[in-house]
Amino acid sequence: DLIGSPFSVIESDPGVFTTLVRKLGISGLEVVELYAIEPWAVENLNPHGLIFCFLWRKDTHRAGDFEDPAAEQVWFANQLSDDSCASLAILNVLLNCPECNVGQDLIDFKTDTQKMSSVMKGLAISNSRFVRDAHNSLSRPADLRSALNAIATTTVEEHKSSQSKINKPHPAKRRKTTASTNARVSQQKATSSETQEEVYHFIGYVPAHGKVWELDGLKSGPLEVGELPEDSTAESWMDVVRPALRMKMEKYGVDAGGEANIRFNLLALVDDRYQVASDEYELLFRKKSCLEKRLDEQFSTSWREEFGADSDAAGGERGPTFSPDFGLRNLEQGRAILDMTPQDLKSSWAECQTKLLSAKMAVEDEFRSAKAANTDAIKRTHDYEPFIREFITCLHNEGLLDALI
Repeated sequence: DLIGSPFSVIESDPGVFTTLVRKLGISGLEVVELYAIEPWAVENLNPHGLIFCFLWRKDTHRAGDFEDPAAEQVWFANQLSDDSCASLAILNVLLNCPECNVGQDLIDFKTDTQKMSSVMKGLAISNSRFVRDAHNSLSRPADLRSALNAIATTTVEEHKSSQSKINKPHPAKRRKTTASTNARVSQQKATSSETQEEVYHFIGYVPAHGKVWELDGLKSGPLEVGELPEDSTAESWMDVVRPALRMKMEKYGVDAGGEANIRFNLLALVDDRYQVASDEYELLFRKKSCLEKRLDEQFSTSWREEFGADSDAAGGERGPTFSPDFGLRNLEQGRAILDMTPQDLKSSWAECQTKLLSAKMAVEDEFRSAKAANTDAIKRTHDYEPFIREFITCLHNEGLLDALI
């Protein structure tokens, strides 16, 4: 790597990924975990893309699987740094979603790397301090130290290996026997299987350019999952990707011995639910205000006495708006209110009051969830080691440590 420090492991947690998305400058999105892929489970989410996390095992594809001219239009980067697959999966998905606001930094990054090969794009990610710092800010301090230790150990071992090859005298040539070769290969395979560590990997799924793609940074290119119908909607791409997801889950839902071993999870990139709830609350608040103006014109103050509308049932301050089409939606509901009859105004106001209370509760729920996720992120990334070391030292100095051991 051109800038030195490695990527560290981060948890496959929706709160962690949401924080990472925002640290990368992407707004209006969050990450949620899917516990089912049936239509009823995703119909209200309208995901922009999916990220599948699984216990990696070596997988092979034919070179022809990636020979698709349409794949050249897909932004795709290879994974060149260990443990960078989380950030890589996010970028591979969202840089193929023109409807998402990825921020100026990533817009510039995509423009600069658009004509690069997938390997060079991966190198650009590995050597982007912006991406690396955002990624590592969500790692536990112990994982950061482990990543630094791993790269130092690898460097020392490579140096020793190169030096031993230089200093080692050339051996006398001897005839190789099939038996000895097979025994050595079997021994190497056994040693490899014993020392192989469990590694989790992230891959992305995204609809782009008329098709649904699987984006795996360890493969040579995007892999087509299926074609989108001509009259496809933003939600219908899930019908195309669902069979591929089932196959992945069946494949990685068992261990090497064929036993059930569900060690994967599925994350979806969806619209920020707080922003959606806040927009709905603000839209209802403005609808209520518009209805009250019409009711005052029609009934003066008598309607307020009838409904007990002296105070604002929703209360609180209104929040900001986020959706680009919020103004249009507000204009359309205002036009509809102008066409209402006096009796319809009353029933619509009563209905709006009920919905407004529910909308306020939804905003508060999302706020509490975001606050809890932020608290978890602080706990996860805080370095407790200095405190623990000092605490144990104090116990030792006071002569209390031996009694506790």
